[in-house]
Amino acid sequence: MKKLEKAMVVFSGGQDSTTCLLWAQKQFDEVEAVTFNYGQRHKLEIDCAIQIAKDLNVKHHILDMSLLGQLTPNALTRSDIEIEEKEGELPSTFVDGRNLLFLSFAAVAAKQIGARHIVTGVCETDFSGYPDCRDVFVKSLNVTLNLSMDYQFVIHTPLMWLNKAQTWELADELEALDYVRNKTLTCYNGIIADGCGECPACKLRSNGLNEYLSQKEGEQQ
Repeated sequence: MKKLEKAMVVFSGGQDSTTCLLWAQKQFDEVEAVTFNYGQRHKLEIDCAIQIAKDLNVKHHILDMSLLGQLTPNALTRSDIEIEEKEGELPSTFVDGRNLLFLSFAAVAAKQIGARHIVTGVCETDFSGYPDCRDVFVKSLNVTLNLSMDYQFVIHTPLMWLNKAQTWELADELEALDYVRNKTLTCYNGIIADGCGECPACKLRSNGLNEYLSQKEGEQQ
């Protein structure tokens, strides 16, 4: 009998994690998703994740990580901190320890359901300088998780070496470009779909989409 391959997807309801969720559904027999409530500014982010998991018929877990928001002041959890990026500094949207904790808790949850695969949308190509989105960090943590629980996890990062245009291309290959564009929340100002158009996340997303659509149009001519 073929062994059932299960995966746990770290899921925020944004473009990247939704694309990863759709990718995981193609790769594995059974997929569940976990979303973390870490005191983020916009509850709509969690609402989006709930709706997308429902649309895709994915079992969805929401874990309370509000202590993280209390420990580290940043623009994603505090409205009195401006969203800004300065040369030579980490962006104000960086949350210390976020991916370390999220992946660790995702691994604990995955082991409980017999899943060895963990999927995350971190990306070193468009990583905004976040140190916990680097490939070396993910590989290091993978080893640590395996040792800590004596369990052979595999952390998958399907977007690690893709730019935003290529991430949109992947969503299109998964026959979900319009869904990802219209149903996900990436905007730092909490506006669904194409967002505010002004924050760094929206600009990155929009530039990537325009690049991909131009490329696609050129290929079709």
